[in-house]
Amino acid sequence: MVRPVVGLTTGVVTDQPLDLAAHEAAVADRRAGAVVSFQGVVRDHDHGRSVTLLEYEGHPTAEAVLREVAAEIAADPDVYAVAVSHRIGRLEIGDAALVAAVSTAHRAAAFAACARLVDEVKARLPIWKRQVFADGTEEWVNCP
Repeated sequence: MVRPVVGLTTGVVTDQPLDLAAHEAAVADRRAGAVVSFQGVVRDHDHGRSVTLLEYEGHPTAEAVLREVAAEIAADPDVYAVAVSHRIGRLEIGDAALVAAVSTAHRAAAFAACARLVDEVKARLPIWKRQVFADGTEEWVNCP
């Protein structure tokens, strides 16, 4: 399991399973009244088609981009800490593909920061997703 380093703003791209609790622990701060986390999980369908697995491929700059996005979110004066990781490689139904956590003093700021973090990662991260469908067909999607 990938476990972010506690107390740092982190961004990790890995082929290892992601640990939501470790991300939440990584953003723990005595000043924080809120920790909001997100876990993007591989589902068994997309647009009415049955999905059997996903495979993610990352550009060599993917981790640098992820860290850049995390640093931008962490630069918000309301944010105490940020941890975010994205998997690459073959993922099965139910596996976490993206895990993020943010801590702030108050819940509204934490929800907003975590939403911005996930949206920016989805928009900018150079990681490509191949979906394999139950009928044997496949497609590449979400390529930034």
